[in-house]
Amino acid sequence: MWRWRRRTEVPLFIASTVFLGCYAVRVLDDDLPGAWRDALLVITYSTWAMFVVDFAVRWRISGQGLSFVRGHLLDAVVVALPLLRPLRIVEIYESVQHRHEHARLSLYARVMAYASMTAALLGFAGALTVYSAERYAPGATILTFGDAVWWTCSTLTTVGYGDVTPVTPKGRTIASFMMAGGLALLGAVTGSFSSWLIQSFRLDQDERPPGGSPGGLS
Repeated sequence: MWRWRRRTEVPLFIASTVFLGCYAVRVLDDDLPGAWRDALLVITYSTWAMFVVDFAVRWRISGQGLSFVRGHLLDAVVVALPLLRPLRIVEIYESVQHRHEHARLSLYARVMAYASMTAALLGFAGALTVYSAERYAPGATILTFGDAVWWTCSTLTTVGYGDVTPVTPKGRTIASFMMAGGLALLGAVTGSFSSWLIQSFRLDQDERPPGGSPGGLS
């Protein structure tokens, strides 16, 4: 299974990027000709099919049954929810890093870097999806992509000003996932930063010589 995964890393990375690009163009370009819109839709579904085939093949090769799904939850969610498909980029980046004997970043830096990447990808994809669902809805307050980006930032950071809110069932469903994702990302970054501070203070204290002050001065 590892050989299959190594062979599909680059194609799936490209598929993730293409999916997000095609979806963004279809949502943001209202003047896009119908033929181009249909072509982008075909490409979008084709990238989805690549994820389905990859997941099915790895599941088949593993021979683990449902335990494979529990051990690869991100892959399963990516197949089920198009909104989260771009997050596959983060996992692919992580697997590429494992090829190196020594990690290029410390554990705390990696956690914060991956959380930042995830927040950016999830925020952009979420803003696109909410904008697509809300802009023509009766009584909608998210009327522009700028409104959607502002709402996404306030939702992911758990601030929630409430000046713009989704009114459609699809938009509110997306909002639920965005709030859960924001809490998880905020907890990961805060916990990692706190651990780094504690470790730094502990190392500084251990390096101090006896006597109470740095350099042995009293």
